Amino acid sequence: METLVNRITFNLKQCGGRPCIRGMRIRVTDILQLYSSGLSSEQILEEMPDLEMDDLKAALIYASKKLDYPIVAA
Repeated sequence: METLVNRITFNLKQCGGRPCIRGMRIRVTDILQLYSSGLSSEQILEEMPDLEMDDLKAALIYASKKLDYPIVAA
């Protein structure tokens, strides 16, 4: 799983430093939006032929890790 997350890159000069896939201008949020609009993994790969299935997995893993944090009640 850790090697998949290594596909997520950050570059302050590209996409405002947002997390992207393998240095391309395809953001993690772009992939999430495609999934949320109802596209399947296969359809996303057809729409964006530079992507690989592991890129889609990496985007989902990255997003889940970013959202998985404890909330401490005051």
